[in-house]
Amino acid sequence: MNELCPLQSYHGLRICVACSGGRDSVALLHYLKTNAERYGFFVSALTCEHGIRGESSLRDLAFVRSLCGEWNIPLRVFSADIPALAKAHKRGLEEEGRAFRYECFSAVLAEGEADVVATAHHKDDLAETVLFRLARGTSSAGLSAIGEREGIVRPFLTVSRAQINEYVTKNGFLFVEDDSNADVNFSRNAIRLQALPALERAVNGAAENLAAYARRAAEDDRFLQALAQKEIKRKGSERRFSATLPMPLFSRACVAAMKEMGIERDYTQANVDEIALLKGLHSGKSVCLPCGLAASREGAEIAIYSPSAPVLEEIPFCLGRHGLGEYTAFVGEGRKEGALFADLDSFGQGCVIRTRREGDRFRPFKGHEKTLKAYLTDKKIPAREGRKLPLIAKGNRVYAVFGVEISDEVKVTEQTKRVCALSTEKRN
Repeated sequence: MNELCPLQSYHGLRICVACSGGRDSVALLHYLKTNAERYGFFVSALTCEHGIRGESSLRDLAFVRSLCGEWNIPLRVFSADIPALAKAHKRGLEEEGRAFRYECFSAVLAEGEADVVATAHHKDDLAETVLFRLARGTSSAGLSAIGEREGIVRPFLTVSRAQINEYVTKNGFLFVEDDSNADVNFSRNAIRLQALPALERAVNGAAENLAAYARRAAEDDRFLQALAQKEIKRKGSERRFSATLPMPLFSRACVAAMKEMGIERDYTQANVDEIALLKGLHSGKSVCLPCGLAASREGAEIAIYSPSAPVLEEIPFCLGRHGLGEYTAFVGEGRKEGALFADLDSFGQGCVIRTRREGDRFRPFKGHEKTLKAYLTDKKIPAREGRKLPLIAKGNRVYAVFGVEISDEVKVTEQTKRVCALSTEKRN
C-alpha cells in the first residue's frame, strides 16, 4: 500500500521529519522521501539523542545517520543528558524528554531550516493517548494533545499501525527496535500491548472510535478556547475574567490567563480548582499560584496578577510630595481640582502617611464608623488595591484615604482656617 495518506497540502514546504530510527518514524521518512518530487516538497530530518539508554541510544543515532546518508537526506542531530536534566528540573524522564524534543523542533523552525516539523504519531497512538489520559482523569481539553499545532504536522494521524506495518513489509527497509517498548511495566506499553487489544476484542473498531472521539474533542476544545479568550480582559500586567463564567469557559480562561502571565508548564488542575473555589467566595479572597502569581476574587471578576511586596514604611504627615509603594501622595495647602479637601489643622500631631493595616477604623464623610477594610469593600475597591492606597492615620484611626474619601473628623467647616488638598497618582 503506497498511498498511506494525502500529501497535497504540503506542496512547496520544507518538511523536517523527527526520526528516532523506529518503525513509525522511518516509515514516515521513507513515505515523504518517496513522494517529495511528486508533491513538490523538500525533506530533511532531525534526531534527538536523549542519553537515557546508553549504548542503545548511540546505536539508534548511528542507524539514523547511516540511513539518512544512504537516502541522501540532510540530518540535524541534537543530544542531551535527559536523566541529568530531569533531576535538575525535578521532572520525570518522559516529561523531560518530551520537553527536549519540542525544544529541538522549535530550534529547527526558528533557525529557518524547515517550514514544518513532521512527527510519526498515528491513529493508534491517538487511541492509546485517549485511554491513557481518560484513565488519569483528564478533561476533554486533554484529549487533543496530539493534534497539529503551529509548525508541527502529523501526516499519519489518519493511518493505523497495521497500515504502517504493511507499508514497511512491502518496501523492505530497515528500522531499529527499542527494547523498552515491550516492557509492560510502563503504562503506555501496557495500554498498547494489553488494554487496547483487549478493548478491540470486546468492541470491534474501538481504536478507530477512540481516535475519532479525540478529533471531535479537539474541535470542541478549539471552539471553547476561542470563546474563553474573548472573555479575558487584559489590563497592564494582569488578566481578568468573569467569576460567573460556566466551568467549561472558566477553566479554559484560567489556563489561558496563567499562560499569558508566564505560567507555561508549572500549572496543574489543582491550581484551576483553587481558582474555581473563588467563584463561591467573597470579594478580596485570594489563592497563590506558581511562579509567584496570585488570583483574587474582585467583585464579579477573577484577577490573576503578580502581587507587589507589602509597603511597610510610614512617613510623618506634612505638606509635600510623598512616595509610598506604587503611589505618590500629594499634600498641598489650598484647593486643587480633582483633589479631596480637608481641614489641615484637624490632623494634629502624630499623624503619618502609610498604607492600610489590620484593625484600621474609618468614619467616612457623613457616614458611620466601620473598619477600613469593610469600607473599602463597600466601595468595591479590590482588597489588593486597597492595601496599596496611601492614607493618613494616627494609630488605628484613619483620617483620609488618598483618592477615595476623607473622614468626617477632618472635614472642612466654617471654622476651618487652612484647607489642604489631598491627591494621588500611580508611580511609573
